[in-house]
Amino acid sequence: MGPAWLAGAIAAGPATISALVAAGVGYGYDLLWVVVLSAPAGFVSVLLAARLGTLTEQGIVRTVEERLGRWWTWLLVLDAVVVAGIAQLLIMKGLADVSASLFGFDARLWGVLWAVVLAIGLAGGGYRVAELGAKAVVSGVVLVFVATLVVVPPDVGGAAAGLVPTTPPGAAVTVAGVLGGAVHITLITMHTYTTRARGWSADDYDLARFDAGASMLVAFGLYSLAIFLVVAGALGGQNVPPEAAAAAKALAPVAGPAAETLFLVGILGAAVSTLGGNTIVPPFLVADTLGWELSVSDDRYRALLAGTALVSAAGAFVGGNFIPLLVQALALGLAGTPFALALVLFLLYETPGPLPSRLLTAAGVILLGVTSVTAANSVRSTAMGLREGFALVPAFVVAFATVLGIATVALLGLFVRELVTGDRTARQPAD
Repeated sequence: MGPAWLAGAIAAGPATISALVAAGVGYGYDLLWVVVLSAPAGFVSVLLAARLGTLTEQGIVRTVEERLGRWWTWLLVLDAVVVAGIAQLLIMKGLADVSASLFGFDARLWGVLWAVVLAIGLAGGGYRVAELGAKAVVSGVVLVFVATLVVVPPDVGGAAAGLVPTTPPGAAVTVAGVLGGAVHITLITMHTYTTRARGWSADDYDLARFDAGASMLVAFGLYSLAIFLVVAGALGGQNVPPEAAAAAKALAPVAGPAAETLFLVGILGAAVSTLGGNTIVPPFLVADTLGWELSVSDDRYRALLAGTALVSAAGAFVGGNFIPLLVQALALGLAGTPFALALVLFLLYETPGPLPSRLLTAAGVILLGVTSVTAANSVRSTAMGLREGFALVPAFVVAFATVLGIATVALLGLFVRELVTGDRTARQPAD
């Protein structure tokens, strides 16, 4: 399949599983609406990136530099590197903790071991076999969730009530986490590069649209719904902690006593396949900004890639339960995503060539609004927690989101100014 399946493989990672588990365990069916929304939202974000990538036939970093300048380029790179870097550490923590649960030994030892494997595999080009195997494992576990859903159908009435958009008290970060699993700056930025690597141009946009629909709407949508409905139906309202061992019990009707092991293996596979894509993001964007070759044939890029992989071992030394930590990482990622969406929309109207269709533009603007409001609610919830006492990580999240919010508003102001002054070339939307 096409490049969107790489985006789908990253989206269908341990952080998304964690967010779905936290939503189902903590709130039952109440957050079904955001799970249903996440797949079309992810589809629109990937489609916007595909439109830009096929139109410019280059990565987003180069397009931003040509159309807006160096300052905006580095702000985008900083946004993506911070979000991807924090996700990298916490995904590695999840992988190390699960490895320790499955095979014994200290989780910190597993973190170092996996980081070395990741560095050698990616820098040496030998990671693909491990990634394909991991995706096969994840696919098998998803099929078990689907089978469980058939054996133990959801409560139709409860699920129907969950389609009404409501945010229960304390659920703002979880809502941001679920939506952030599908709409993420990592997916948006990388998709402009993967469409170029595939050799797609503006003539291939219809294929890119089908690719995005099959990956995000169908495959990712099924993945999210199956996991959430099983967990919400089995554990919702039982006041159990959102931990891997508890979530695994939801698979007991099909997997029996092997449920916990199966669930942990699924988390492990999801972590391995996601780390492969996530590790590449910071080196890719930094190397493109500095004008390096975007392949391991350039020793500078190879060293940066290996170094990023090795640094991720630090994630295994982070304390706490990895499921809520991964949900918070997705919420932080969503805080950095509206700026990326605004950039893509701006560039689609700034770059010579046919405009995006009115429908895609409207969907993009709605998505920008939804992600902005959801991220703002999550950040506000985090800021309110600071009233009880200062903490470095929540303070960083609030400051990070504030800077990017100001940049997004400034970008909107630049767009409006060009419309008012007539600097923008008149073009017609595509069909």
